[in-house]
Amino acid sequence: MNRRTLLRSMAVAGASVVLPPAMARAESIWDMMARDRVLRNADTAGASAAAQALIETQEPILSYDTAYNLQLAISQYEPFVAAGGWEEIPREVYGLRLGEDRDGGIALKRRLISSGDMPYVERVNNLIDPATDAGIRTFQARHGLQLTGQVDEATFYAMAVPAATRLNQLYLNLQRVTNMAATLSERYVVVNIPAATIEAVEGGFVVQRHTAVVGRVDRATPILASKIHQINFNPYWHVPKSIIRNDLIKYMNEDPEYLAKFRIHIYDGSGNEIQPSQINWQTEEAVQYMFRQEPGAENSMGHCKINFHNPHDVYLHDTPTKALFGENARFHSSGCVRVEGVNQLVAWLLRDNGWDLSRVDSTFASNARHDEALTNPVPIHTTYISAWANRQGTVSFRDDVYQFDAQGKVTFEA
Repeated sequence: MNRRTLLRSMAVAGASVVLPPAMARAESIWDMMARDRVLRNADTAGASAAAQALIETQEPILSYDTAYNLQLAISQYEPFVAAGGWEEIPREVYGLRLGEDRDGGIALKRRLISSGDMPYVERVNNLIDPATDAGIRTFQARHGLQLTGQVDEATFYAMAVPAATRLNQLYLNLQRVTNMAATLSERYVVVNIPAATIEAVEGGFVVQRHTAVVGRVDRATPILASKIHQINFNPYWHVPKSIIRNDLIKYMNEDPEYLAKFRIHIYDGSGNEIQPSQINWQTEEAVQYMFRQEPGAENSMGHCKINFHNPHDVYLHDTPTKALFGENARFHSSGCVRVEGVNQLVAWLLRDNGWDLSRVDSTFASNARHDEALTNPVPIHTTYISAWANRQGTVSFRDDVYQFDAQGKVTFEA
């Protein structure tokens, strides 16, 4: 099941709109007093911190231990699914948040209790109290969602996925992790595409974890294994032909000053610069030329490019578009991977070259071109792990963005 399928099925069932807000009952003075008391006593920041702590451990998503943790999770999910799994959540759950007292509250609590996100209680009511708020945030953390404490669209979708589907994800990812574990070394980088995250792993522990932006569905980030061998500081960006054809021609037709605004120059096969006015933008003539963006704040690769050998011409890089790191679904790139906090990752990669964070930052700030080959290349794995678990028993899930779970894929060409 994916989000589009779920929403379509809801519409077929007779919904006039996809997820309308539930109607609240008339609120009495006693209701308002109870709600105000709940809001005063709630520690939402503490609830978010506790939820993050459950998932932000030093255990890698991809490691020998992950396979064992997945086996334990499967042993817990199997009898639960055999007994029927969690109940289907009603539409009234959508939009619920701290302090609200309306239909859907009981169903939400039962759902959070059944998935272990909220402690078991003997009796429940519709009031969304601090314990329920904490349960929502824990659920959101385990599913890679923003910790809003509200059952927003992404949270509602994740709650609607059946337990049997989640168990199948655990089966598939156990096989994926088992297949890859034997290839791991002492020090490596993992890009997990469904989670849109990057982990720098050393000695079996995560030493850095970064939010990422990965390839959208129609320009997917490839699954591969390679070695990071070079860092380009303040690089030029040579625009791929696919982007020239699919994007740049369209942008130039919409705004003839687009190339000048973003400091992109055009060159022919002999290295001679071509003016935009010399190209017929109503055709695909532009594809035969080289487009190069100058280093600087507008550069699509930001201050650095992290190179590893692969046949797909993909790489990790910085970005001037930082806002995308704050989204739930970070699938926006053309196959390459954008890295939040990339300066810290570069310092770790160049550690054996004698670099530290201060030197990386000063090189970024200089805007000067510099290429640095790694003294000891670091293995990198771009992977597709949509479910994993840690030794504390916390199980995390992500959307099947590329539909590899739906296809039952457990091996990939590296």
